[in-house]
Amino acid sequence: MFEYSFPTITQYASPDLINAIAYEGRPHHADPRWAETGALSLDAYRRWCRHMCGIACLRMALLAHTGDAPTMFELLDGAREYGAYIEDTEGGDIRGLIYAPFARYVDDVHSLTATVCPALTIAELFALLDSGQLVMASVHKEIRRPESPAPGKGGHLVLVTGRDGDTVRFRNPSGHTPRARTAALPATQFAQFFDNRGIALI
Repeated sequence: MFEYSFPTITQYASPDLINAIAYEGRPHHADPRWAETGALSLDAYRRWCRHMCGIACLRMALLAHTGDAPTMFELLDGAREYGAYIEDTEGGDIRGLIYAPFARYVDDVHSLTATVCPALTIAELFALLDSGQLVMASVHKEIRRPESPAPGKGGHLVLVTGRDGDTVRFRNPSGHTPRARTAALPATQFAQFFDNRGIALI
């Protein structure tokens, strides 16, 4: 089986604060390590950190392939130039990550090929993994607490890194514990959160 080796990257600068941010009411931008993301200001970090799961997945994939990667905000700036995020004119809501322009950005700028997978079964996911690809998979954010029933599907991206039989291995940029960040779930359980779409990277 093809194996990558890479660190876990989270969308928040301090992994040990994610539990407090997600479940204890800590402001998402109250992070003393915010500058490590490459953000030029705390306000920029505040605006974008909740939308950076796909950027964290890309950074992990680049590190896996080359051992090097731009900062989170350098990657974000590139993706924004390609239209992978849409902001309203008043600087309010952010929509994205939008798959097609993001894939074009990855293809044009980085040492990876990205393929949008708008309809992806678990069997097809396994085939991609078996061929040596990584998959940014759309899941519900509460996949980090899989012992509870899935409240929905999609809306968050994790990087699926491989499988062991019918067990899916993935890195979760918003995992609130070490086990949730470097995670493994049976495919039947993963499917309860999985929106059957994503982006394959090789």
